[in-house]
Amino acid sequence: MERIVLASGSPRRKQLLEWAEVDFEVRVKDTPENWPAGMATIDVPVHIARNKALAVKADIGPGRVVIAADTVVVLGSEIIGKPRDRADAVNILSRLAGQRHEVITGVVLLRDDQEQAFADITAVWFHPLTTAELESYVDRYKPYDKAGAYAIQEWIGVVGIKGIEGDFYNVMGLPVSRVVQALRKWRTEG
Repeated sequence: MERIVLASGSPRRKQLLEWAEVDFEVRVKDTPENWPAGMATIDVPVHIARNKALAVKADIGPGRVVIAADTVVVLGSEIIGKPRDRADAVNILSRLAGQRHEVITGVVLLRDDQEQAFADITAVWFHPLTTAELESYVDRYKPYDKAGAYAIQEWIGVVGIKGIEGDFYNVMGLPVSRVVQALRKWRTEG
């Protein structure tokens, strides 16, 4: 199998691939995280992931598999990105508290001229949480680099999440079982 390159600096994505016992290296290239106006919500994280994968692929050349991912949180029809600051993080979490939202991770795998791309959706329900609880979480965990201003594997996930429907690891940032299946598909195809 070709060498695998993870086009992400996310420690969570790195950890998930390590848990899956995938042999890989990390390469990161700064790419804009924007999308064309009017793009369907489900296509947004795939679009961003594709741009990340293509940027890294251009630097490393042929003969390797590049994996890139991007995660967004969607409340109603609104894509909620990473918080700008403490006040924004608390505001985002206040909006999510007591509500259902979706976490969508787009994944793109590139191998020479081949591409596999998909989006994985997990529904998440939060318990109602107080402003004091949300402020304490933000002050302690500083979730400024996380879509939706939270990480499911931290305090807020343990205490604040009422339930999920879908892949838990997708909420962490990578539907790793689907990624492994995609890699196996290429391995069996040759």
